[in-house]
Amino acid sequence: MLLAHGSGEASAFPVDITYALIGGSWALAISFLVLAFAWKTPRLSPAKHRATLPRLTRFADAPLLREALGALGVVLTVAALVIGFAQRADHHDPLVGTFFIWLWVGLVPLSLLFGPVARHLSPVRTVHRWVCRALGRPTEQGLVAYPTGLGRWPAAVGLFAFVWLELAVDEPGFTAVFAWCLVYLAVTALGGVVFGDRWFGRADPFETYSTVIATLSPLGRDRGTRELVLRNPLNGLPTYGSGPGAVAVISVLMGSTAFDAWSAVYGLHEAWARTALLLTFIVAVGVSFSLATMATGGVSRERRRAIPGRMAHTLIPIAVGYLIAHYMQYFVEDGQETLHRYLHVLALPEPDSWTPFTDHPTLLSVSAVAAIVLGHLLAVVSAHDAALRILPRRHQLTGQLALMLMMVGYTFAGLYLLFGG
Repeated sequence: MLLAHGSGEASAFPVDITYALIGGSWALAISFLVLAFAWKTPRLSPAKHRATLPRLTRFADAPLLREALGALGVVLTVAALVIGFAQRADHHDPLVGTFFIWLWVGLVPLSLLFGPVARHLSPVRTVHRWVCRALGRPTEQGLVAYPTGLGRWPAAVGLFAFVWLELAVDEPGFTAVFAWCLVYLAVTALGGVVFGDRWFGRADPFETYSTVIATLSPLGRDRGTRELVLRNPLNGLPTYGSGPGAVAVISVLMGSTAFDAWSAVYGLHEAWARTALLLTFIVAVGVSFSLATMATGGVSRERRRAIPGRMAHTLIPIAVGYLIAHYMQYFVEDGQETLHRYLHVLALPEPDSWTPFTDHPTLLSVSAVAAIVLGHLLAVVSAHDAALRILPRRHQLTGQLALMLMMVGYTFAGLYLLFGG
């Protein structure tokens, strides 16, 4: 069974957990003190960039490339479903690995390097565009306007449905994954018909997932000219925005990854119990973050309630750090098994597997710890800058204390679970 679960061999890491916990916590505390004295005005802004890339923009925005990427997404989706269905009784069915490893984990490096790629590879968005073009209708036109109050809540629900299938369902094989994909395609297509293509950006779980990760990409868009630019990745984080469901999406990503690491250590047999605990992890992240960001003085009740959404982007580096730390080995090593299954079906030679993390556990442990600690450090920087913009001047430091303590707690929990408890 191919599933994108975090490594259960974390307890064998050749790095002492005590040093990792102390080092990570001191790094966060020291960075906070340095920021408090040296970073006194907001510096991060989506409007800032280092260089404009006009040639790359013309290449990336070329209609031929956009259509080719969309067609590739459709072909890959159909191929995975058809080959998976044909091989469903065989041990060489590649659908499960494609779904949990290539799609879920593979979108992380792709989005970090190239931006929100899922938008251009989405098979449903592509077919929707083709149908609208054939009917002579604008893609943004639906039967009704997308309700502002929904925000990203449909995407949060879709992401939860994915992680529930991966982490709570007992041994999800071909049948469960195939059924999930059919429901996803039907619901996403129906939403596009009813609400137009605005639905995809707000409700498609994979497009939202890719967009969240892409806020940390060094490639961005100029807000005025829409040209591609090279930027400090931290300047891209505020493009995530706020609104309904903003905190929920990040909570699902962080809570599910933490639950995956926890279950790899302690385990839980009943599906209902795993579902309940998965929800508990997700709610715990959302509630702790909301309470920590609202623990400030000098603001009205209405402004206080809006703070978690306005600071939700500061959790993205932590979420991405967790995803990299827990799943990089599965993407690099187990992802090759999925490739071998496709090659087997096509009767093509299967190359030897490359297992750098299994062969060099020190590389795995150092990379995983670095991903988690770096993610938290970037989150501290982003949170400090956001606090300077959002909080009243007299509460800009004291208003961050609860959030800082929460991030230290996240660091302890993340490293503890990474090392197998």
